Amino acid sequence: MSLTKLFIFNHKERKVMLCVMLTAMMLISTGFTTTSLPEDWHQVSIIVDGKTIKTNTNHTNPAFVLGLAGVKLRANDEYHLEKDGKNTKITVYRAVPITVSYNGQQKAVMTSKQTVGDALIELGYNLEDVETPLGLDAKIQENLDIVVTDSAKKLAALQRMREEQMRPKVETEQGVLNYSAVYTMEATAYLPTDGSATGTTATGIPAQRGVVAVDPNVIPLGSKVYIPGYGVAIAADTGGAIRGQKVDLCMETYGECMNFGRRDIEVYVLS
Repeated sequence: MSLTKLFIFNHKERKVMLCVMLTAMMLISTGFTTTSLPEDWHQVSIIVDGKTIKTNTNHTNPAFVLGLAGVKLRANDEYHLEKDGKNTKITVYRAVPITVSYNGQQKAVMTSKQTVGDALIELGYNLEDVETPLGLDAKIQENLDIVVTDSAKKLAALQRMREEQMRPKVETEQGVLNYSAVYTMEATAYLPTDGSATGTTATGIPAQRGVVAVDPNVIPLGSKVYIPGYGVAIAADTGGAIRGQKVDLCMETYGECMNFGRRDIEVYVLS
């Protein structure tokens, strides 16, 4: 081979090698390579303490992956995992000290929750029952003082409960019931057909046990009443002799009416 041909060959070879080297350098500088991760490996980005740590691993346990990357989880720290194909993102939330004040008591805790609402849930609060000037969506910050008060909804419920507890009650065969008034009345008994041959009351319902006749000026028709020894009844009838503090109880048999006779009883107007 002549010297000229050898020089030309070496020159071409050097140009090819130079192109190969330039291409390799470009691939490396832009982060692309011709190799890919093994089938069971994935890329992990760890966001922690204001920095990002990138690594490749075939481990799937986030806590183990964090340990391999040198990230130590302290008490009350939490992490959030996001996966997209072979890309995994682990965000570590460090616990910070906060105080929660409620009903004059202050509690210091460590939390890694990101919002005031989530921190209160973690502490056992029902978000429907409490409110705070900071707002439930406020971001948690180190040494944040959260002042918690009862919500308007809870205060209304407590007021209703107190009112219910203050209402007078009477124990009946149907349980403990509220009443709005109680009268001592002279009571008699009548049969369904005593007032009407068809057994129809003044309000149009059939006369039967559980129906009583009252003076509507004392107990409005339609009211439910409780009479010890007789039970819960409805004031649905009237009578010519039933005026003022008198009541007539509908019963099923003549013998029952006679045995009842005439007596004073307590009549509770239920509410």
